[in-house]
Amino acid sequence: MKFNWGTGIVLAFIMFISFILYFVIRMSTDDSNNHELVTKDYYKQELAYQKEIDAEKNAVTLGAQLKIQKSEKGLIIQFPENYKPEEITGKVSLYRPSNRHLDVDFPISLSNTHLLIPDNQLVDGRWDIAISWHYKGNSFLHKEKLSY
Repeated sequence: MKFNWGTGIVLAFIMFISFILYFVIRMSTDDSNNHELVTKDYYKQELAYQKEIDAEKNAVTLGAQLKIQKSEKGLIIQFPENYKPEEITGKVSLYRPSNRHLDVDFPISLSNTHLLIPDNQLVDGRWDIAISWHYKGNSFLHKEKLSY
């Protein structure tokens, strides 16, 4: 067989395609590179999106802004002081984009105006926090991305 430019170009294409296929197969079968980008019930959450928009507007218009602070004990969520803590209900959802096994929900039950999420529940890195809460028939929502 005679080796010329045409044979070299064909061999170069075959080697390049083999190289790309090797990495595609390796990355798709390797479990260490498994990053979930959405929640398990993504479409169900998407249908309720207008309710989330309304709850976020309620928080702004009714002056129900929350403050989230990091401390040595954990994450402190400060609710408005003019609201009675006993009448606030809801849940705090912590979503970890890189690992769904770290996702956790906390019910809101307050005796004072702040809620503490313990430090041992949180791993360093990026978290998306969503606080959905109700007070006297009004729904509120606070979303924030934070690095812990």
